[in-house]
Amino acid sequence: MTKNLKYSLILLSICAVCAFALALTNSVTAPVIVRLDLERKNQALEAVSAGYTFGDQEMVEGNKYVTYSIDLTDNGELAGYILGLQSAGYGGQITLVASYALSGELLAAQVLNHSETPGLGAKAADASYMDKFMGTGSDKAVPTSKDMLSDSDAQSVSGASVTFTAVGKAIDAGSAYVKALGGTK
Repeated sequence: MTKNLKYSLILLSICAVCAFALALTNSVTAPVIVRLDLERKNQALEAVSAGYTFGDQEMVEGNKYVTYSIDLTDNGELAGYILGLQSAGYGGQITLVASYALSGELLAAQVLNHSETPGLGAKAADASYMDKFMGTGSDKAVPTSKDMLSDSDAQSVSGASVTFTAVGKAIDAGSAYVKALGGTK
């Protein structure tokens, strides 16, 4: 009995030391991770702002794809919106930030986070990947399937059609959200 108690106390001590070490590591790294995420988000907002001034973030409730909205202004006049978008890809949730003109036309988009397959679905994070969607959403429909692309563009997303569809649906939902706003909130 004392032998089992001795081993139990040793095991408990090891677990306590490990838990303390993990808690200490988390307390040191958590603020750094939050700061880096905020910097990456601000860089993405600047990249998709299309030269407009962006305002404060407002959360959007009850929309499957749109998580937040930010006004874009040009000399104090509303020029469009930046939207935080999310969609379900092959490897999990894809988080994007995209800017739209008041007409719903996509101005720019950038992937913030994803868990897609390296080499295939991860291509969505490349800046050139979003070129397939640029200028769509107003007069031209947002491509949400490979059938809506030219042959060369369709081949470039081959093997990652789930990712492409997820990004396309998120961008299309963002366009519809902006159109529903009708240029005002």
